[in-house]
Amino acid sequence: MQADEQEIRDLVATWMAATREGDTATVLGLMTDDAVFLTPGRAPMTKTDFAKAAEGQARGKAPKFDGHSNILEVQVMGDWAFMRSRLSVTATPPDGSPAKRLDGHTLTVLRKDEGRWKLARDANLLMPVS
Repeated sequence: MQADEQEIRDLVATWMAATREGDTATVLGLMTDDAVFLTPGRAPMTKTDFAKAAEGQARGKAPKFDGHSNILEVQVMGDWAFMRSRLSVTATPPDGSPAKRLDGHTLTVLRKDEGRWKLARDANLLMPVS
């Protein structure tokens, strides 16, 4: 495995662990300042939007998240890369209502930023699991 691919895989592992722990600062540090997230049925979400949503989690007013990412493909082209994965996420609301499970494929574009790989664009096709 190439060093760049391993760094990208490590980024995903760090992202997943930080998300479980509610460590917003670490997650935000793994994305470029111009990061954009695309999800079905919603407007694109920027890094600023992501940070605001994560504030609710830190205050206990948003769901806690846990999940698993199965990386299916990583392709590196200079300072850009893309990754295709299967992502499963469980969101547990703070009010004790039943957890929601989401599962689906993602396509992520990464960019070298100050010598480190960071998430620049992410499109996910997560759908509720019944």
